[in-house]
Amino acid sequence: MNKYDRIKLENQICFPLYALSREVIKLYKPILKKYNLTYTQYVTMLVIWEKEKIDFKALGKKLHLDSGTLTPVVNKLVSMGLIIKYRNEADDRLVTIEITEKGKLLKEDILEVPEQIFCNFEGDIEDVKMLKKYLDKFLDLTKDQ
Repeated sequence: MNKYDRIKLENQICFPLYALSREVIKLYKPILKKYNLTYTQYVTMLVIWEKEKIDFKALGKKLHLDSGTLTPVVNKLVSMGLIIKYRNEADDRLVTIEITEKGKLLKEDILEVPEQIFCNFEGDIEDVKMLKKYLDKFLDLTKDQ
């Protein structure tokens, strides 16, 4: 084994993850366009649809996004009328994000998105489920780092 083998692109775990991530996000783009959402707005809404009300910091943690990345996404969703944000009365350092009625209505409309995405993955659906299981496992390992 050559000492430089470890720095070959083909030996990096980061590259196939990065490339696959970009390709999957490209699949979402035309589907989400119908709903006037970007991929980042969509995954943010997924958490908000699940929780309906969540602390900004907890939202960022769930999405693995820092506040500098998440703030413009949240502000855009507020301007679209899908969510509201407000300061916690007990502690004004905390910001709460809450779904609006318009946001709840979009939840019903957007149910088709996951199925449309899965249709793009030919082959065994069990392979896709297994990949997600492994990705979740490794993502969990990075939470404390």
